Amino acid sequence: MTELLLQNMSHPTLSGSKLKTHFTTTALFLPVMTAPTSAADLVSLFECPVCFEFVLPPILQCQNGHLVCSTCRQKITCCPTCRAPIGNIRNLAMEKVASTVMFPCKYFASGCNAQLLHTDKQDHEEICEFRPYSCPCPGASCKWQGSLEQVMTHLLAVHKSITTLKGEDIVFLATDINLPGAVDWVMMQSCFGHHFMLVLEKQEKYDGHQQFFAIVQLIGTRKQAENFIYRLELSGHRRRLTWEATPRSIHDGVQSAIMNSDCLVFDTSIAKLFADNGNLGINVTINLC
Repeated sequence: MTELLLQNMSHPTLSGSKLKTHFTTTALFLPVMTAPTSAADLVSLFECPVCFEFVLPPILQCQNGHLVCSTCRQKITCCPTCRAPIGNIRNLAMEKVASTVMFPCKYFASGCNAQLLHTDKQDHEEICEFRPYSCPCPGASCKWQGSLEQVMTHLLAVHKSITTLKGEDIVFLATDINLPGAVDWVMMQSCFGHHFMLVLEKQEKYDGHQQFFAIVQLIGTRKQAENFIYRLELSGHRRRLTWEATPRSIHDGVQSAIMNSDCLVFDTSIAKLFADNGNLGINVTINLC
């Protein structure tokens, strides 16, 4: 920001035998310092100089008043701004200011427009629809992350062994269910213009007792998942075991549902009742709500 200053300047000239003075006006532009008054300026005061995330309460400073976020503070021994020793000095004034500031979601560059108090920021970001999607395949071997639009491209390119069946009513055939240890079976189902991932996991829970967990997740958002309902059914030998639920978005994954048994759960003795030569067929039906 600059300020325009008009200043009169005198210039002597010689005309004949007399000295005359002429006055001209010169424009000078002087810088004017302004305090942060906008919300964006205020939020920028909380930017960590190391990772550029926000410094949120509890806020600690070095002896010269410089801030660094709690995550970076654990990795450094001196202030990144002035090189003074990192102490344990609380900056209560900045903490009080932080309680009134509305911070942007960390995924604002991906399209999230949420403005949040620091007390709500972490909870929001854990479920933010603009958070990068992880590979939906069970297990921790694939570390891929990307946008929702890139998920199917990733699956087709990297996880080529996954079979895809079309239609809202299919049979998910899990072979060799008697294999020892933890085993995953995965299949894709395509219907209603969407892709669904069918997951069957066998886990050893305790004292050698094994359980199966079957669940369906949508390659889509939570809001899209609410438009569908799926049914899993084991049938045969005059027996039937059925589970109905809303598919989970791959944003949420399946592990929390499995931990809470919020899916089709059965043990090895039940599996044997419906299996045929070690193979288990699960009827999968997906309907619009």
